[in-house]
Amino acid sequence: MAQPLSSIGAALARGAHRLDGGPADYDELLGLVGDARFVLLGEASHGTHEFYEERARITQRLVREKGFTAVAVEADWPDSWRVNRYVRGRGADRDAHAALSGFRRFPAWMWRNSDVLRFVEWLRAHNADAAPARRAGFYGLDLYSLFTSIDEVLRYLDQVDPAAAAQARKRYDCFDQYGDDCERYAEAAGFGLSPSCESGVLAQLMALQDRAGEYLRRGAAADTDDAVAAFFHARQNARLVVDAEAYYRTMFHGRVSSWNLRDLHMADTLDALADFLTARQGQPAKVVVWAHNSHIGDARATEVSAHGEWNLGQLARERHGSAVRLIGFSTYEGWVTAASNWGGPAERKRVRQGLPGSIEAALHDTGIERFLLATQGPVAAALAEYRPTRAIGVIYRPHTERQSHYFGSIAARQFDAILHFDNTTAVEPLELATSLAAGDLPETFPEGV
Repeated sequence: MAQPLSSIGAALARGAHRLDGGPADYDELLGLVGDARFVLLGEASHGTHEFYEERARITQRLVREKGFTAVAVEADWPDSWRVNRYVRGRGADRDAHAALSGFRRFPAWMWRNSDVLRFVEWLRAHNADAAPARRAGFYGLDLYSLFTSIDEVLRYLDQVDPAAAAQARKRYDCFDQYGDDCERYAEAAGFGLSPSCESGVLAQLMALQDRAGEYLRRGAAADTDDAVAAFFHARQNARLVVDAEAYYRTMFHGRVSSWNLRDLHMADTLDALADFLTARQGQPAKVVVWAHNSHIGDARATEVSAHGEWNLGQLARERHGSAVRLIGFSTYEGWVTAASNWGGPAERKRVRQGLPGSIEAALHDTGIERFLLATQGPVAAALAEYRPTRAIGVIYRPHTERQSHYFGSIAARQFDAILHFDNTTAVEPLELATSLAAGDLPETFPEGV
């Protein structure tokens, strides 16, 4: 039988580290990070200002004090690479606003918002003053950019091997009939209405990898460092095309199969990024991840595990063990930027108070407005019960909140620590409205996490 909330709140309060906005706020968290190489920072919604702001504050300290050199986010690889070039002082973008303009797919506000804008400018300024080995990049982990990534592979081959580019166009022309419409391809290939493009995209990835040495030598004549980065970018896009093709082909076969493919891609991309940076820097790379709690909290501690679902946090722990820290974020009430329907405009919506019996209600019951809570040690027993946990993606439907936005979890196993902000505010989009690109319908519809 669950303890009364007042007892749980009192127990959690004894282990809480209050946050007052001062420079020592995250000393305890950095102590918990220790020598970990992968710090995954979550969010309980895709539209809460405090989550973005505090992830940025934590990341700044990890970059400055712990030597982290990558921020990998729940976003598409090509759009994030454009930001990466900007923060490294390369590319043609004049400012962060321009560098973020590649994020056009719904929900654009997820990365085109004032908090990310400020962080990107900070990252560029940091890199301008840092030694090359201490500069930090900005990278995407997601796989929705099927057609954009095809364009990036072709653009690279046009520069280094025009004959191979012509062959790549033949391999990718299987997609031409779908007019950059991922949903049309998903329906046609998933239901066997037309042949899949699987063999062509696999052949193109292998061809690119087989000629890696040659392409690196050709690019090195201009700039060795840029040649290595350009090839890595092209190879990641080719890998993304392979995984995105499989993802869309299985999208209508059920949530579990497509979700698992997506999070496996995120985990593989994280590892590929860490390996690339390790080789480049000559020492083990350290990476911060920004993604939703649903991705970074260990799925084995949640109800979805019973259905065969895994996620990035689980895979990271399984692959890297003690080198991983999973940090969840929570709120009890406030405001959020979200849409009412997939592809709809960004709206400022009121977040209802956490449900009685939920982890949000238990954290609220501490009586502390903002705090950090390590999930082990004295508070472990209070966090060991199975409780409803809220997840707001890019869609928020308060009238069906229990069905649409809650799942069961055990916080002590799901996260290494939780950051709770009792009353939160909505993130500010750089544009007031966003729209869905044609056919761009991911498996997370309609919840959108």
